[in-house]
Amino acid sequence: MSAVRVLLADDKHLIREALAALLALEDDLAVVAEAATGPEALAMARAHRPDVAVLDLQMPGADGVSVATSLRAEPPDCRTMIVTGHGRPGDLKRALAAGVRAFVPKTVGARQLAGIIRTVHAGNRYVDPELAADAISAGDSPLTVREAELLELAAYGAPVAEIAERASCRRGPYGTPLSAAASKLGAENRHAAVRLARDRGWV
Repeated sequence: MSAVRVLLADDKHLIREALAALLALEDDLAVVAEAATGPEALAMARAHRPDVAVLDLQMPGADGVSVATSLRAEPPDCRTMIVTGHGRPGDLKRALAAGVRAFVPKTVGARQLAGIIRTVHAGNRYVDPELAADAISAGDSPLTVREAELLELAAYGAPVAEIAERASCRRGPYGTPLSAAASKLGAENRHAAVRLARDRGWV
C-alpha cells in the first residue's frame, strides 16, 4: 500500500519543518511538498498532487480556507484540513462550508495529527471537540455579508473614509451597514462591534 502523500503549508518555517520531520517517522505518510504562503500552497498542490493538504488557517496571500476552496474545485481530489493557533467559531463554519475535512488546533500532538491525516484520507471528518462546542454556543451570525465585510475592514484598520465610502452606497432601516451591525450586536460603536463579532467568530 502506497504512503499517503501530504502537503504541509504554514508560514512559520520552524513549525513546518518540525511537522515534516515528525510525520517522516510515520511509515504510511510521506510529505511531498511544503509551502509558506497561500499561493505557494496552491502551486505545490497542483505540482505534487498530494492526497491530503494540511493548511495553516492564516497564511500570507490567501488563508487556508481560501486555498481549500480553490483545491475543491480542481481535480484530482485533494482532501484538506486546517490547523490553527487561534480558531474562532466563524473560521470553523467557513472551513466546513469550503469542504475542509478536519479542523484542529496547533496544540495537537504529532501522533494525533498523523491519525487525523489518516482519518481525512479515508474520507472521514475530524473537528476538535472544544472548537466544535465553541461554534455551537456562538450561534449563527445576525450580520449580513455586507455588514460583516465592513466590520472586517474596521478590524484590519481600514481608514474611516474608505469604510464610509463603501457603506454610503446603501442605507437601510438602521442607517449605514456599519451602524446596523453595531445595533444588531448591541455595541455602542464600531470598535466594540468589531470586538464582539471577533469574539464570536463572525468576522
